Order: sequence, then C-alpha cells, then structure tokens
Amino acid sequence: MEFGGPEVLGVYDLPDPRPDAGEVRIRIRAAAVNPTDISRRTGLLGVGSGHPPYIPGAEAAGVIDALGTGSTWQIGDAVMAMAIPMSEHGGAYAEYLIAPDDSIARIPVSMSFEQASTLPMNGLTAIQILELMSLRPGQSIAVTGAAGMVGSYVIQLAKRQGLIVIADAAPKDVALIQSLRPDHIIDRGDGIAARIRAVLPGGVAAVADTALLHEKVVPALCDGGAFVSLRRWKGAPTRDIRYEAAWVYDDYHSQAKLDALRRAAEDGALTPRVADVLPAEKAADAHRRVEAGGVRGRIVLTF
Repeated sequence: MEFGGPEVLGVYDLPDPRPDAGEVRIRIRAAAVNPTDISRRTGLLGVGSGHPPYIPGAEAAGVIDALGTGSTWQIGDAVMAMAIPMSEHGGAYAEYLIAPDDSIARIPVSMSFEQASTLPMNGLTAIQILELMSLRPGQSIAVTGAAGMVGSYVIQLAKRQGLIVIADAAPKDVALIQSLRPDHIIDRGDGIAARIRAVLPGGVAAVADTALLHEKVVPALCDGGAFVSLRRWKGAPTRDIRYEAAWVYDDYHSQAKLDALRRAAEDGALTPRVADVLPAEKAADAHRRVEAGGVRGRIVLTF
C-alpha cells in the first residue's frame, strides 16, 4: 500500500515472514477494519519504522502456524492479536502476521475468528481508558460515542467494574445502547454536558470521550474529575480536572489484559459486533464504507 484514497489498497505478493526467538507466526483468518486504518492509509499517522508496501490493520485473529525459538505457544493455537502498522512486522491486513509471544491471547471459546478480531485493539483501548480514570465501584462516568466499538466496550467493562454509566445515543441507536445496559441514556449532540448534569447535578467523575467532543463535554465533569481522550487532546486547566490520553500501542505487550478481554467475552460481559464480513480483496470497499460513517460494529476482512 502507498498513501492515498481507498484505491491504493491492493494485493501484494511478499515473502512469507519467519518468527524470531520468542515470536509466533499467525495465519490470519480475520482482520477488523478500524477508523485508525483510514488515517494510516492516508498518511496522517506517518510511516513509523516500516517501508512500502505499507500494511494497515491493527487487530486480527487466526491460527499459529510457525514458532520462533523458545516460544511458549503451540502450532494450531487459535489466537487474537494487536498489530502495529508501519512497524517492523507490519499491520494485520495480511495472510501472515509475526507477533511476540506476549502480544497475543487465545480467542474466546465458541467465538468466531471474525468476532475475535474486533477485540484486541478496541478492547485494550477500553481497558486503558478505565485504568486512566482510576475509579472506585459506585463512581460515575459518561461515555460519548457510545454506539462505536470502543465506546460500547467501555460501557460493558465499566459496568463489570461496578461503575455508574451515562451513555449518549442518537435515536436510531437507542436499542443498541440499551442492550449494553448503561444506567442512563441521553441524547447525543450539542448540549450534552447539560444533559449529563441533568442526570447527575454534581457532575460525573470521569468522561470517556470516544466521540472527540472535547471542550463540549468537559463541563459535565465534577471538580477534580478525569477526562480521557483518544487523540491526546487536553483542555484548559480548570477545576483540577485531570486530562489523560489513551494510546493503545503502549499495551502491545499486555497479554494479561488481552486474556482478561477473553474472559469477559466468555462470561458474556463483552459483546463483539461484526457489521459485515468481506474478502480481503474488498478492503477498499470496506474503507469507503467506514469513511462514509454510520457503520455500527466492525467490518471484518477474511483471508
């Protein structure tokens, strides 16, 4: 892949990679298409340490088919993995992905590769958001962009932690958000901070701003609350509000957290959503649909 529009996504014949010590090779069965893949494709996130043709894709599921020296995994293990595009090993839109032992986990029991491929990056982002908030059971959070994959995972994991959750929803998404079981659902859009305050007049302890509303939702926080962004945005210092930024690639070697996602999915506390499944050759079509907006769940490419 070169940088540009969806049309730059093509099929390339590359040498089969081999795992080094402490690594595995995964024969990819499914890779989720995320909004960040669009930014990678257009060059907005730079080239990193990679080289053309660049391989996008940040999360996948498949079967281990080769082991590096000392690997603790077994050939035939069905696993899910987060990938780092523009890095030495490249992204997840590939037949084969090299992954360090500690960057993968088994897929949840009875879950398809397509479903499991939506868990690693989106789920680790949700875990990181909640860790940055550092809340106790009974405290409150507001989630913007609740119908998105990260937002929905934040809601479900927050409820698992015993937090009070306020989630936003467009009219067409109310049934979906209700299925995630937040404590309160409010209308999305302008004036959201006031609507959050109408539910909790003292303000919420934290905001997970997955919709990138930024300053529009900061007033919903109580004094000393935590605002967690996805794009490193920080508002003006005020009322001792603590600004944090989630950066999922910091958790690349976080096998324990990936395994926690597996357990949450097996317990029914975390529900993956697959919007559609397309063959890998249709990656350009998948990107066009994601760019058009309105996709609920993840489009998944199969290999």
